[in-house]
Amino acid sequence: MPSRAGRRWAAGLAGLSVAAVAGQVIGLLDRESGPWITILTLVVLDVVGAVCCFRAARRSGTKPGAWWLIAAGRLTEIVTFGLYAVAQSTGGTFWLAAMMISRTAMYVCFALGAFGAGLGHFRGRRRAALVAEVGTVLGAGFMAIWYVALEPVLAHESPRLLWIGTIAWPLGDLLMLTAVAAIILRGAVTRFAAPVTVYTVGIGIWAVADILMTRTAATHSDVGNMVAGWMLIAAGVLVTAAPLVALSSARDLSHHPRITKAPAWSTYLPMVAMICGGLFMLAVTLIERQFMPWGGLVLGLTLMTCAAAGRQMLSLRDSRALLITDALTGLANRAGLDDGLDRAMKRGEHPAILLIDLDGFKLVNDAYGHAVGDAYLVHVAHQLRGGIRGKSTIARIGGDEFAVLLTEIVNDEQAGAVCKRLLASMAAHPVVVDDDTLPVRASIGAAVHEPGLDDKTLIRRADVAMYQSKRAGSHGFTLYQPGMVDRRAADAAIADDLQQALGRNEMKVVYQPIVDTATGHALGAEALLRWQHTVRGLIRPDEFIPVAERSGTIIPIGLWVLEQALIQLLACREEMYISVNLSPRQLREPTIVHDVLAVLERTGAPARRLILEITESALVDDNSGIAALHELRSHGIRIAVDDFGTGYSSLQYLTRLPVDILKIDRSFVAELDGSPEGAAVTTAIIHLATVLRLRTIAEGIETPAQADELRILGCTTGQGYLYAKPLTPEELATRVRAEKLSAARTD
Repeated sequence: MPSRAGRRWAAGLAGLSVAAVAGQVIGLLDRESGPWITILTLVVLDVVGAVCCFRAARRSGTKPGAWWLIAAGRLTEIVTFGLYAVAQSTGGTFWLAAMMISRTAMYVCFALGAFGAGLGHFRGRRRAALVAEVGTVLGAGFMAIWYVALEPVLAHESPRLLWIGTIAWPLGDLLMLTAVAAIILRGAVTRFAAPVTVYTVGIGIWAVADILMTRTAATHSDVGNMVAGWMLIAAGVLVTAAPLVALSSARDLSHHPRITKAPAWSTYLPMVAMICGGLFMLAVTLIERQFMPWGGLVLGLTLMTCAAAGRQMLSLRDSRALLITDALTGLANRAGLDDGLDRAMKRGEHPAILLIDLDGFKLVNDAYGHAVGDAYLVHVAHQLRGGIRGKSTIARIGGDEFAVLLTEIVNDEQAGAVCKRLLASMAAHPVVVDDDTLPVRASIGAAVHEPGLDDKTLIRRADVAMYQSKRAGSHGFTLYQPGMVDRRAADAAIADDLQQALGRNEMKVVYQPIVDTATGHALGAEALLRWQHTVRGLIRPDEFIPVAERSGTIIPIGLWVLEQALIQLLACREEMYISVNLSPRQLREPTIVHDVLAVLERTGAPARRLILEITESALVDDNSGIAALHELRSHGIRIAVDDFGTGYSSLQYLTRLPVDILKIDRSFVAELDGSPEGAAVTTAIIHLATVLRLRTIAEGIETPAQADELRILGCTTGQGYLYAKPLTPEELATRVRAEKLSAARTD
């Protein structure tokens, strides 16, 4: 936020600019006073500019040199105008020569100030490379200055004092333009508000106006003089505004932070200068009719210069391509994504970012090796190319992380549609390795640009959304919403507490009865985990289960839940069965079969009364886990697929899985409303189970109407709040005893 003093200075400069424009208008009406009005305006601007530069130098901290040099340039111009007035009144050659020396000093001060801003952060080879590039531009400019301004004077006039102006002024203009080139090559010109940008534009206009004025002085063009005068006023205002920008923002000219990289075209500036220099030599040779003695040599030199510059341009393009391209997939890399996002932000295209993290890629690398892992990544890159339409940048930004920059997305609905299309494409095109089929699953976080949002914030939002997507489960997407927070720090704290949760006796197991929907009698129960933290209170399963899964603490916790559930099974009655969730992380453990059988043996519970629930994605993602389930099933343990229908598994693939029960997800049960449309998915699942000779259990039954419709459709087993909320072990035992007594009385 600009300071109060900065606002006062800015208001003063605005008033001075208006006065300068008014003075130039008056000068148009009175041709004789016009030049003196221009000089007076420039003197006033110089005084204000020098004062501002001194103030900026005092506030700039450790390296105020650039401001001191610019202030010295403004003072020398004031001296120049004073000497010009004396020379005009006296007609003395001495005063005219002194004026020329003073103006030459102004050029040097302005150029050195710009060089200080342009070279301030460069060290070692980077500085040497920049000096070489600037030298190339300087050499090309010098060739033109030599032919147009210097050679005619040196060749046709005797040496005299006034040569200072004739020779030094064009060189001074060239020096300032070279300083502008140095700043452009450095990449410091990034936005209009930066002091260095304002100053660079100012001295660039100044040099062009000075060259124009020198040219029109020889041709006596009134229009040219008028245009040059207006340009000098504009340049004076801009050079005066530069320290005001610094004062209002407390920024240093030579240490203003770079907002973006140097423009891509600036890297070709030295090569263009080389080509122009060679062509200029050839043109002069032809104009001066010196082709026979020098033509062949100049033509050869020009050809070599152009060829070398062209080859260097191609090398730059190749180097740039290598810098911004991922070698494995051919997609952009992180630098390429940053470049694309930077261009989109500059053009006001309101981009959207999708961050994509592959689920289970480490397992592919571990099980099949890095060669297959690389082929897997190339396959994903191909799917991303095919799934993205319109203008976009697709990048691989990490081992198994990808990003998509979209520039034609204006709302969350469009971003969500792209995410769904990508997920569907990945699910429909698995990777085939010999006889194995490896599914492609991913978690996507999306963020859409909003007014005033910078590129870093946009990427951070997409990253937060992607993490939320990974927490929610495999193969899904999350759109960033206002108020969404980064839960990684909180999850890290939860992961630490989970290490001690069992030892502090904070974990509890509750049971939701699975009933016959016709009678309401419990046939079994599903074991559900609850965490009563001593400080945080009750922590929901959707908060800690994903953390436990990622951290590995789900393995000991899962076996503890299994043991508690089997103990509760024996406490109720042998005819009941108990259903226990087996997480994907547990299923990947090499010792999972041994661990489950050991718990059965330790508790003495019959294997036929145990059901292990596995998520659909866990079955599809892990071939080694499927082998473990086959072995567990061979011991009499039944396998249920939880939340069936919400994943992306192939129905043909389902026929080869060791499955006994399909659990209909609560989202499909909630759609039951007596209509064919509401029952479509549930009907399909029940029919599929019948064909495959599997049982079905409906989850989330909350109303009698839902229960009646499920029975009509052919599903007679279910669970939900209609029958019972999750019960403590004591409450479950009491319910089972009550049902036994009721059954005995009926008999």
